[in-house]
Amino acid sequence: MAKNKPLSGQVRIIAGQWRSRRLPIHDLEGLRPTTDRVRETLFNWLSGDIAGARVLDCFGGSGALCLESLSRYAAFAKVFELQTSAAKQLQQNLLTLKCDCAEVVQGDTLALLQQTPSQGFDIIFIDPPFRKGLAQQTIALLSEHQWLNNNAQIYVETESELSSLTVPSDWVQLKEKKAGQVIYRLYQYQPEMEDA
Repeated sequence: MAKNKPLSGQVRIIAGQWRSRRLPIHDLEGLRPTTDRVRETLFNWLSGDIAGARVLDCFGGSGALCLESLSRYAAFAKVFELQTSAAKQLQQNLLTLKCDCAEVVQGDTLALLQQTPSQGFDIIFIDPPFRKGLAQQTIALLSEHQWLNNNAQIYVETESELSSLTVPSDWVQLKEKKAGQVIYRLYQYQPEMEDA
């Protein structure tokens, strides 16, 4: 029987109602929490849009992005995470924070995104394990199955050697930055662009 992997790390919430809280995370292959510096930049970009937003975190991992969003008063967060132990740890961390406005779904993101949601999302995080081609497939599924509300903002974090991404014509790139091994971008879904 497989033993639970030890808890070996922590994620720190930067700002909001749970500012400076540290929560345990598992040391799992491919789990690569977004660094504090990158997160700080990202949430500066999103600062006017987080409160009251519906957030979708496509690759939950440590939960750093969804927890930061909820700390800054996002209305709701849905999190997809493939690894059972990471999903359970995220559920435990939400319980520790007494947060009941989030849903953690353990499963394969690409399969889960093939369903059409009952309600769209305002902020979407795509921060998959590197070098597996998951970002590009996720982008295609989000558009195809109506996961995005009008003017939704989509954050994509990939390995820095992936210098370009193919995005739908109604996604407008707002920001792009490189930090060490990662390149991260922010897009906005503007469906009226297609009609213009």
